[in-house]
Amino acid sequence: MNLSASFGSGDILLWMLELFLFIIWFWLLIAIFGDLFRDPDTSGGVKALWVVLLVILPFLGILLYLIVRGKSMGARQAAQMQAAQSAFDDRIRSATASSSPTDQIAQAKALLDSGAIDQTEFAKLKATALGS
Repeated sequence: MNLSASFGSGDILLWMLELFLFIIWFWLLIAIFGDLFRDPDTSGGVKALWVVLLVILPFLGILLYLIVRGKSMGARQAAQMQAAQSAFDDRIRSATASSSPTDQIAQAKALLDSGAIDQTEFAKLKATALGS
């Protein structure tokens, strides 16, 4: 088959459109399943019904899901991202708040005694801990 004949009749463009639509459909399924299983407010039975609908009638299931629950998908995702950011910030705060200069120097001394660092590196760590 000649490439120019195939391109001229629109076969390649049709194939590209089909591929694009398939990728969008697959991405929507992944986004919907992710939203569905991460929602703590939805019961297991309702999740099972949505899964059955999405598997048996995928196009209709996607459209219904977006109509029924689409408005709150963004809010749920934003809330989850905010919770993850807060947990990360709390973890950073707890890690930095618990190490006083004395603790940092003691950790550096332990590294020096174990041979992990040399005297020059210990001096740098000590100066950093003391803020000089």
